[in-house]
Amino acid sequence: MTHLPFHIVLVEPEIPPNTGNIARLCGATGSILHLVGPLGFSLEDRYLRRAGLDYWAAVEVRRWNTLQQLEAAFPDARWWYTSKKGIKTHVSASFMPGDFIVFGKESEGLPEELLAAHPERTLRIPIFSPLVRSLNLSTAAGIVLYEALRQTGRLEDEG
Repeated sequence: MTHLPFHIVLVEPEIPPNTGNIARLCGATGSILHLVGPLGFSLEDRYLRRAGLDYWAAVEVRRWNTLQQLEAAFPDARWWYTSKKGIKTHVSASFMPGDFIVFGKESEGLPEELLAAHPERTLRIPIFSPLVRSLNLSTAAGIVLYEALRQTGRLEDEG
């Protein structure tokens, strides 16, 4: 059975192992990885490669200069933006195959203007301790992507 892939978008990622781990996640789930804007590392970085292990051949990676360029290339797509400032949680979203799930850079997240323009499409993952500001980027990507896969019945599929 053919499935529309989910799209994981990383806007200006800064930490090579996070991007490598997310690339591996995308390879494992058949999702497409979009890297947007300047990266905080080289795609040849040994830590990036090491985090992705030998799975890079399984990952479709696309590069974009800006998020606007990516959005213009997929004008009919549905976009979900992640932020600790989101009003709704990731489990209350109604994911559909082919959706784009956007994550901001580790140090700052997504721009405030972007989140303000799409409050109904901004999701957060609950954090229960006031002592913890945020989750690791690769952990967050895994949590949201697997919820999207669950909602769309992909976890019941055999492949």
